[in-house]
Amino acid sequence: MDTQKLNKNIFTEEATSIISPSWRTWLIGRPLQTADAPHQTIGKLIGLAVFASDALSSTAYASQEILMILALAGTAAFGYAFPISIAITVLMAIVAISYEQTIHAYPGGGGAYIVARDNLGELPAQTAGAALLTDYILTVAVSISSGVAQIVSAYPVLFPYRVHLAVLLVMFVMLANLRGVKESGTLFAIPTYFFVVVMFLTVGVGLFRYFTGGLGMVVDPPEIHLVGALTTVTPFLILHAFSSGTAALTGIEAISNGITAFKEPRSKNAGITLIWMALILGSLFLGITYLAGQVGAVPSEVETVISQIARTIFGGQGIIYLGVIAGTAIILVLAANTAFADFPRLSALHAGDGFLPRQLTYRGSRLVYSYGIVALAVIASLLIILFQASVTRLIPLYAIGVFLSFTLSQTGMARRWWKSGHLEPGVEVKEPGSILRFDKHWLVKMIINGLGALATFIVMIVFAITKFKDGAWIVVILTPTLVMIFFSIHHHYKNLARQLSLENDSNHIHASHNRVIIPVSGVHQGTLAALRFARTLSDDITVVHVSIDEAEADKIRKKWELWGEGVRLVVLNSPYRLLVEPLLNYISRLESIRRPNEILTIVVPQFRPRLGWQNFLHMRTAETLRKVLLSRDDVVIVEVPYHVK
Repeated sequence: MDTQKLNKNIFTEEATSIISPSWRTWLIGRPLQTADAPHQTIGKLIGLAVFASDALSSTAYASQEILMILALAGTAAFGYAFPISIAITVLMAIVAISYEQTIHAYPGGGGAYIVARDNLGELPAQTAGAALLTDYILTVAVSISSGVAQIVSAYPVLFPYRVHLAVLLVMFVMLANLRGVKESGTLFAIPTYFFVVVMFLTVGVGLFRYFTGGLGMVVDPPEIHLVGALTTVTPFLILHAFSSGTAALTGIEAISNGITAFKEPRSKNAGITLIWMALILGSLFLGITYLAGQVGAVPSEVETVISQIARTIFGGQGIIYLGVIAGTAIILVLAANTAFADFPRLSALHAGDGFLPRQLTYRGSRLVYSYGIVALAVIASLLIILFQASVTRLIPLYAIGVFLSFTLSQTGMARRWWKSGHLEPGVEVKEPGSILRFDKHWLVKMIINGLGALATFIVMIVFAITKFKDGAWIVVILTPTLVMIFFSIHHHYKNLARQLSLENDSNHIHASHNRVIIPVSGVHQGTLAALRFARTLSDDITVVHVSIDEAEADKIRKKWELWGEGVRLVVLNSPYRLLVEPLLNYISRLESIRRPNEILTIVVPQFRPRLGWQNFLHMRTAETLRKVLLSRDDVVIVEVPYHVK
């Protein structure tokens, strides 16, 4: 009993020391135990804030991107914006229904990646994953840049600092997500719902004023620059505008990727949240596009369409206008939160399958994939700096990847329903991502997913063609490049696993002799510490000194005769004053005469000063030797620290 109490006290003390206050605790919160994971799940209301902010935020710029393309044919072409938005909303409904089926079929999450892996094969799965990971990076860059654009619309004096603001906001969202999904979701829920309320208020008041005859036109609209204006509206222009507006669909797949973040029953809660998101998104997108046409809003980098609509509806830049701008800017910043919730999960799935570095599977102190969160923030910040936080320059890179993943996901689901329809009732087939059972409605579901795959494939082709010159070519090249990198990483891990395997190890030879080499620069306490350690390894010990000064070498010989305890000393002359190369040549000579069952151990005495910066005042021989010798078989480098107080 006493022993049990003692052990309990020890464990308690260890746990307490782990969570002792520090700057990390203050910044991202106290560490959470693995057992706390089930308590970090979220409900539908918080889930809508976490996973729907990306999709909802697209209402702030999707209509503007349609108008930006139609402007090439003059302001008269703006009348096509609303019919185009209706077509996009129909596509949105098809995709939403398709993904709702995916959520129930794959309750473990993973979205397009898992669906493609189980039903289409490894290459389509990695293609879908590469497209989605790219899309999440662009989501952060586009949404943050668009949020800054809203702020600049209200305060033009901040325009020169838009890149700095964008990077700072990325870092803020990164820190919030490092604190955990539940905490970041709670933090962002209020501003997300504030945006939904103010946008429905804006659309509602705008429609009321329009139908009652009280809605005017935009006062002092920003100047529109028409470069190479067309005389007529062509089908190509309509398709170009349609592809730009499909940015409204980005983020719809987010919930299917993050099902595991929801409380039980996960699939039901995630499915309901998806339907809520689609209804809100479709309503706001149609309302904003319709009102933009009625008030005469024009696309501009100086003032957003949302800003023009709001000041027209509410009669200037009053408190409600500022509320709309604030809500829009905040939701655009929070749209990045969706990517921060999904990118780490998806990259962890890739890493778990061996297609990305294993470190991405590591859960940090707050039970989130910390490496994935930080990697996303860094890459997105670099994109913002490269494209100077310009939404128009970033958008062409944006949606092609997500439509590729849409197509692969829906194709995979259609094949899944086909497999399901050819099973006998009661038969279950266990697949890596789910359990396949007979479904009596398989034909209807296959048609729905097949229609979704066809629609998104057509949009992807249209997007690739119409946006190719604007920058979509980057994604067309980047996606297959990423897939090649994924398979290279996978090949490395498989090759490593094969070489490390203990199976069929019939040729294993046990080492029976250890030859120890101790390189020294002088005879001192650190040298003797290394010698004492070397004696625990072997009796075959050689101390080696590289001499660039004969007088100094004589001093070392005399001191070694006194303190060396009979261990042999070899002095290597270095007429060119090289230190490492003569030692490496000596080691190479020993390797050439080494017996098959002999190990060569290099024991390096190393000073460890009390202050970290003092390390730069000493030779780092151990690090140099390690870099050179690690590639050689049966050579071990051991560092023996001597702590200087």
